[in-house]
Amino acid sequence: MKPKYRACIAEDHAIVREGLRAGVNGFALKTASRAELMLDVKSVLAGMFYISPAVSDKVINGYVNGTKPDPAGSSVETLTHREREVLNLIAEGYKNRQIAECLHISIKTVENHRSSLMKKLDLHNSAALTAYAIEHGLVSR
Repeated sequence: MKPKYRACIAEDHAIVREGLRAGVNGFALKTASRAELMLDVKSVLAGMFYISPAVSDKVINGYVNGTKPDPAGSSVETLTHREREVLNLIAEGYKNRQIAECLHISIKTVENHRSSLMKKLDLHNSAALTAYAIEHGLVSR
C-alpha cells in the first residue's frame, strides 16, 4: 500500500489526528524549509510517520492531556436545526447572500450561524466546514 502524504497549513492537532485516522503518514507545514520537507518525504517513503516539529508538540500535548475535544465526537449533536441547514448550504457552495435568500433570513443571521458553527466545531474557514459536513454525512446532495 502506497503511503499517503499531506502538507497542512495549520498547526492544528485535530487536523493531524483526523489525517492519521485516515491513513496519512506525513504532515509538514507549507512554510517548512526545504531540508525539513526532504526529511519528511524520505521518512514517509521509508514507511515511517513524520509530523513537523512545529505541529508535533501540540499533537502530543493534546493526546497526553486530552485537552482538546474531538471534533468528530459529540459536536454534531450540539448543532441546532438551523445551523445544520446553514452548514449544508455552505457545503453545497452557497454564499451568505444565497443562504439568506434560501432560508428567508438576514445575511447577518447567516453570518451569526456561520460564526457559531466555526466556534462549536473549532473550524476556521468554509473549506473546513465543508469537509466536516461531508465527513459527517450532513450534506443532502
